[in-house]
Amino acid sequence: MVRHVAGSLIALALSLIMVAPAAQATERHSLGYGRLMTNDYFGDGKDRWRTGSWTSSRVWGPEWTGKRPAAFGEVIELRLSSEILAPDNLENPAAGDRRYAGALSLGVHSHFMWKGFEAALGADMVITGSGTGLGNFQRAVHKALDVRAPSESTLDDQIGGGVHPTLVTEIGRDLMLSPRLHLRPFLEGRAGAETVVRAGVDLTFGTLGAAGLLVRESVTGHRYSVISDPASSGFSFLLGADIAHVSDSIYLPEENGFQLTETRDRLRAGVHWQGGQATAFYGLTYLGKEFEAQKEGQVVGSVHINLSF
Repeated sequence: MVRHVAGSLIALALSLIMVAPAAQATERHSLGYGRLMTNDYFGDGKDRWRTGSWTSSRVWGPEWTGKRPAAFGEVIELRLSSEILAPDNLENPAAGDRRYAGALSLGVHSHFMWKGFEAALGADMVITGSGTGLGNFQRAVHKALDVRAPSESTLDDQIGGGVHPTLVTEIGRDLMLSPRLHLRPFLEGRAGAETVVRAGVDLTFGTLGAAGLLVRESVTGHRYSVISDPASSGFSFLLGADIAHVSDSIYLPEENGFQLTETRDRLRAGVHWQGGQATAFYGLTYLGKEFEAQKEGQVVGSVHINLSF
């Protein structure tokens, strides 16, 4: 299975590169790197539902000019992420609560301009099941920390193994309300592991991302920096909100009796700091209910620290 996924990902990467125009024969090199860790331990601390994720991105392309190129396939992002979804009670889940799930994702995405909009288009291979090792990893960590760990029965009932190709696209437009105040409405679509149509807005107080590249993390919607703007420094404050319609989800299978909520809501706030040799980010996100039997929403926290020497 791993060989099949790797082959599919390589084929996708090659196809993205092959469609680039001839002008892109320019040498391609690393442009930047970014990552974001999200966990409800940094939020409401209740260790449930969208309990934890980690996302890392590396970007390649010709020399960065301070804005997205006009051509699809010129700037390529390789994205690796993992996520753990869990019932409210890890040891003895209540009837009707969501099943445990571990998911690993490998993706290739391109960032470009399209008819005046900032656009992103790519695909992820989402791998689920006990073979990811995420359930056993969480169990070992929680036992080492002497906190509640998922029981054997919880892990035995987790979402089954599978490979789920997922198409991801986003378009948005940055509207400068003032030199240090930017509003960015966006539309996002996903089809695969979850089929989602989402509309939202990001508001930035400061210069974060003005001449760099930000990409969106899937769980919270926070945008993290993968190409930084060396001219930016100090603090930026971020607010965001979006609403989504989800038509199906491998994590909430209809055959198990799960009824998806009509909408999914997210509200987020964060602060980003950039210095000469370091950057840091902390954000909070409210995640609304995803299925009707879920008794309430939750709050998760996101953290990023990067030191350059």
